[in-house]
Amino acid sequence: MNAEEAIKKAREDLSLLAQLSVERVVGVSRMDGQWIVSVEGLERKSIPETMDVLGRYDVFLDENGGLISFERKNLRYRGNTDIE
Repeated sequence: MNAEEAIKKAREDLSLLAQLSVERVVGVSRMDGQWIVSVEGLERKSIPETMDVLGRYDVFLDENGGLISFERKNLRYRGNTDIE
């Protein structure tokens, strides 16, 4: 499995299991035979859009693309672009 395939699988799994619309991929890495894909998903749609709530998730896949786990790391408003 390559990075592109890991990203596709992570997006599909998170969308299905967490019932989220995945907005973007913010990182991907491979460590100890696992893929770790970080994505942002839409938690709550708001008006105006700058008040949408986005969650950042880390999705862990085994070397064959099987889902090991996922966890939400944080929440932010779409309009909040402050660097932590």
